[in-house]
Formats: sequence, C-alpha cells, structure tokens
Amino acid sequence: MSLPTTTSFKMPALTRRGFGAKIAQATVLAAALGLAACGDAGDGSAAGGSSVVNPALAYEHPLGEITLGDPDAPLTLVEYASYTCGHCAAFHAVNLPPLKEQYIETGKVFYIFREYPLDPVATAASMLTRCVATDKALQFADVLFARQPQWAFVQDPRSALAAIARQGGISAAQFEVCMTDQEVLDGLREVQKHAQDTLQVQATPTIFVGDEKINGNLPWAQLEEIITNQLPG
Repeated sequence: MSLPTTTSFKMPALTRRGFGAKIAQATVLAAALGLAACGDAGDGSAAGGSSVVNPALAYEHPLGEITLGDPDAPLTLVEYASYTCGHCAAFHAVNLPPLKEQYIETGKVFYIFREYPLDPVATAASMLTRCVATDKALQFADVLFARQPQWAFVQDPRSALAAIARQGGISAAQFEVCMTDQEVLDGLREVQKHAQDTLQVQATPTIFVGDEKINGNLPWAQLEEIITNQLPG
C-alpha cells in the first residue's frame, strides 16, 4: 500500500527509494546553505505585525488541536511543522525543552502544534500521530522528530513508521487503519490549505508568537527575546 499524498505541493512521482533520497538530499543542502526552514521560503526571520493577537488562532482545527500548557496563558505560540523537516526536528530538540521548562510549565505560554506535511512521508507520520491518544500526541511527535533519520530518509519509510508504531502500542491492523483514514487526511489538507491561503505559510517551521510570524527556526536566544517582548508587563 502506498503512502498517503498531500495536494498542497506538486511533486514528481518517485519510488520509495527515490523519495527518501530526494528528502535526504534536500535536508543536507538546506543545512549546507544555512537555511533555517524546510520548504519554499524560510529565512529564519521574524515577520512581525498584525492587528490580531496571534492570527493563527482565528481557526478551528477540524481534527482537534495538539497542545501543551494552559489555554489561559497570556501568550500563545503556534508551530506549523513537517515531520520530515530537519529544522523542525532541531526546533523540537533544542528550542522546545527550554520553552517547556521556562514558559509553558510556568503558565506563561500556551503551545499549539499543527501538522504541515511537505511530502507523502510527512503526511503518513501526521496521520499516524492522529492515531495516538490526544494527551500522548505531542510526546509521540517528539519521538518521531528525535528518530527522524531512522524512518524519514530510509528506503522504506512506511515499514519504518510501522515499526515505531508497534513500539508505541499500535498494532499492524491499527496502523493500516491509520494510513487509510480519509477523514484525517482531509483534515490535514484543510489545515495546510488554510495556513497557505490565509497565513501565507510556505515553509516549516513557521511559528506564530502572539502577533509575530517567524519564518524558520531561530536560535533559542532570539526566540526567547521575541517571547519575552510579546508577554504582557
């Protein structure tokens, strides 16, 4: 059975081996060029200014949000990420831990994670995450990012994802259901289309901190400065 596809980006038909090689090459190239985002237009810059407090919040996720922290926190941070994006994996490895410890767990920031799959492999990973209990979804997402080289850039990413799913308590039969859930696939496409059309999200990670839009993964010191500037008082 083939991997699910996403209609948001036009991609040439590739074999599983070819697809994995293309993604790996793109990630290496992005790192070599010093880019901080995966996709079309990430430059690691902050594009600020909106009269609306966090424009990403003016949308109801059809599949339900994956969140962490207090919804009543004074500041909300929304991340759009693709599971096959190396810069997204870096954000989760480097920036998310201090963000959790210093701002989310202290009640200052409410964090929302939204899937923005850049390719069929990332779409499959997003669909798999939606098979996990809601309160475990972000933890599972972190596992996928941490183990990204083991499944995203291999010859048979589907089998690699199935192996991770089994380790997470998802049976082979449940995995097949996850990979063929049209409602979830449609929901993911809807979220991505809204992000593209309304929020002009073109690459990952794209992060909304209050009313400020960040294109790419900033160093923690720069991201923290934006967060503190957006916090009231």
